[in-house]
Amino acid sequence: MKAPYQTNSFPTLLQQFFLERLIQQRNASAQTVASYRDSFCLLLRFAKSHLGKAPERLTLSDLDAPLILAFLNYLENERHNKIRSRNARFAAIRSFMHFAALMEPSALPVIQRVLAIPMKRFDKPLLGFLSRDEMQAILDAPDITTWCGHRDRAMLTVFYNTGGRVSEITGLQVADVVLAGCAAVHIRGKGRKERSVPLWRVTVTEIRKWLARTHARPDQPLFPGWSGTRMTRPAVTARLQLAVKKAAPVCPQLAKRNITPHVIRHSTAMHMLQSGVDITLIALWLGHESPATTHMYVEADLAMKERALNAVQPPHLKQTRYQPSDRVLHFLETL
Repeated sequence: MKAPYQTNSFPTLLQQFFLERLIQQRNASAQTVASYRDSFCLLLRFAKSHLGKAPERLTLSDLDAPLILAFLNYLENERHNKIRSRNARFAAIRSFMHFAALMEPSALPVIQRVLAIPMKRFDKPLLGFLSRDEMQAILDAPDITTWCGHRDRAMLTVFYNTGGRVSEITGLQVADVVLAGCAAVHIRGKGRKERSVPLWRVTVTEIRKWLARTHARPDQPLFPGWSGTRMTRPAVTARLQLAVKKAAPVCPQLAKRNITPHVIRHSTAMHMLQSGVDITLIALWLGHESPATTHMYVEADLAMKERALNAVQPPHLKQTRYQPSDRVLHFLETL
């Protein structure tokens, strides 16, 4: 009689999941593969310390609901992950479990109990974005007489023009930019979606000046680090923080805010919305899969809500003066 779980079933399934399902069948991006890889590295290390079993000795029966719940609690309580990060790690596990259910039907009871664990809900804070004056102060902050400052000015201008994500801007190569005729930049976005975004004349001018300084080849990064390779996310964030610090004397309120590259993306969308650009076009500009995602900018625009409120006739309410019904209350009201 065949055992319900083979000793080597889990390692084999995990390799098949990454090599066949993610890379070969789904053609997942490098970022997705790396995210799933990191999630399973954390899970396997946790399972080793929790069960005392090396990863190659684990079976699907070991990855039951209690272990997964303990792992998710570990992420939040000991690693201090936010709920978004916790859910992202769990999404990788769920994807693997769906694959394992097809390959190992005998493990369905364990898999179904894991898949029954819900994603954790979380509060969504109001969207943060920069005013036009704040954005201009940040763009003017880098010292273009230096190599890094010149790169930062051009890079931040492209960030604001395109509303691109960090991975999209750092992934740009010189060949992705068209400066002649109808100037545009070709962006490879999230989910392997590609889009072309037109460029302002000021953006074209900044890129021309930058390329004249670097003489980079078409296959080289448009905004490289010192080593000439693609900039990392922490490096981009650090350069933005430096620009924000230099812009703080002009806009003191910047010193009290946490400005990330994604805030620039939000600012681009909000400024387009405030200028009357249709929300569907903004969704295409930002590379959103659905225009519904872009509705968060409408929710965050207080000025737009005030205009809507002013367009509605307020009710006429009879105003009456409050009169205390008791002499003791009257005395207290006069204090």
